Amino acid sequence: MSEQRPTLAVIAAEAGVSQATVSKVINGRSDVAPSTRERIEGLLQAHNYLPPGRQGRGRRSGLVDLIIGGLDSAWAVEILRGVEAECARRSVATVVSLVPPSEASPSGWTALPALHHSDGVILVTASVTPSQRAQVERTGAALVVIDPIDLPGNGVPSVGATNWAGGLAATEHLLELGHRRIAAIGGRKEMLCSQARIDGYRSALERAGVEVDRDLIRFGDFQHEGGFRCAQELLALPEPPTAVFAGSDQQAMGVYEAARQGGLSIPRDLSVIGFDDLPMCDWLSPPLTTVRQPLEEMGRVAARTLFQLMDGQPLVSPRMELSTELRVRLSTAPPHP
Repeated sequence: MSEQRPTLAVIAAEAGVSQATVSKVINGRSDVAPSTRERIEGLLQAHNYLPPGRQGRGRRSGLVDLIIGGLDSAWAVEILRGVEAECARRSVATVVSLVPPSEASPSGWTALPALHHSDGVILVTASVTPSQRAQVERTGAALVVIDPIDLPGNGVPSVGATNWAGGLAATEHLLELGHRRIAAIGGRKEMLCSQARIDGYRSALERAGVEVDRDLIRFGDFQHEGGFRCAQELLALPEPPTAVFAGSDQQAMGVYEAARQGGLSIPRDLSVIGFDDLPMCDWLSPPLTTVRQPLEEMGRVAARTLFQLMDGQPLVSPRMELSTELRVRLSTAPPHP
């Protein structure tokens, strides 16, 4: 009979550490001292110990799971482009799965790392519960989240953008042009990036001494339809806004259509500013002023962070935010007298 594999408790006792520390090393966590990691890895190798879900896999699979809710927008395509570019540089294949990230059943995203025998998971625009994190860790896969819905707990690394600064810059630009009736359309209320952009908008108004009018704040879904619906509501107000800060370029396109149907000219009757700087912004009529967030670079940084975890390297910070930048085009102008 073959010798039975030792338990975590046995290896932890031999290493003089806790079982949790041994588990961290098995799952590629970065928060373990190098000398401790080396001692534990030596014992794991000596005992021929392989983590659950990876028995019989002494080597990496060379696969990374990119899990995203859909590829029906240029936003998602830019993220994918960055992840794939960085993975290709490391000769690692990317498995793209279109799965609603909130799905926690066995058929949902948490089952994919074991199914694909992947070395790591990049999850886009999602929240991660402790049970979901534990389920992924049991496969031995590393985990990174791009643009999380909320701040991931348990030290899950995440990559995003300076959304508050972007909302501030967008609104300050409209204020500098002379606008005072400035509306804002965010994404879903529960999304961290949406909250931050609206908070930046509020801060810019407060700094300028302009009262924040709650009637001018709407929440959509970051899609064309949400922008269109919210813009129609705003333009139907007794005193409609002279400018709209849309929380995404796609929502800004919805605002464009609502203005067109209302017989308004952009920017003569209504200034519009978006967020993302998607490739289509230059081709809109007029070209869209927007806040650029480096989507492709966010994908690259997420992949590099994942490789750091897989290689057992420490992270400078579990939360990385890339800088946003205002891109002024022709959709914003001083309010018409």
